[in-house]
Amino acid sequence: MIRDKGARIITLLPTASVERASQVLRDARIGAIPVVDKNGWIAGIVLEGAIVRGVAGLGAGVLADPVSALVTREVRTCTPDSSIDQFMEQILDGRIRHLPFADLSSFIGIDSVGDVVKQGHAGVLAVRDTLHRYIREASVQAIDYD
Repeated sequence: MIRDKGARIITLLPTASVERASQVLRDARIGAIPVVDKNGWIAGIVLEGAIVRGVAGLGAGVLADPVSALVTREVRTCTPDSSIDQFMEQILDGRIRHLPFADLSSFIGIDSVGDVVKQGHAGVLAVRDTLHRYIREASVQAIDYD
């Protein structure tokens, strides 16, 4: 799954401000940003909902705080070789929408439930197109023996 997303990976350091995180979320049109340490390893994940809850609970002053104040630190991950079923099992078991991918040495990227839906939709369209092509070819090859 993650291999289909391209090479652009958006991350933040724990010292980035909550305001900066909200700007990145808005500009990139995403719902979560992995927060990585200086070695590029996942230190947590900041979610748009955490920012909303932070502002609602603590006030606008939280925007000046480091994003590390709002990160989810217990981050589930998948590997690049994980199947969609394994990915969805993690998503459903954890009741989460975003799941980072990592191997033994580094953080690789992040996928979401929306990415799975998009990939599934592409698969359905491919099956539909194959069936349409089969029907067209079968109707052309039909011979009337009357």
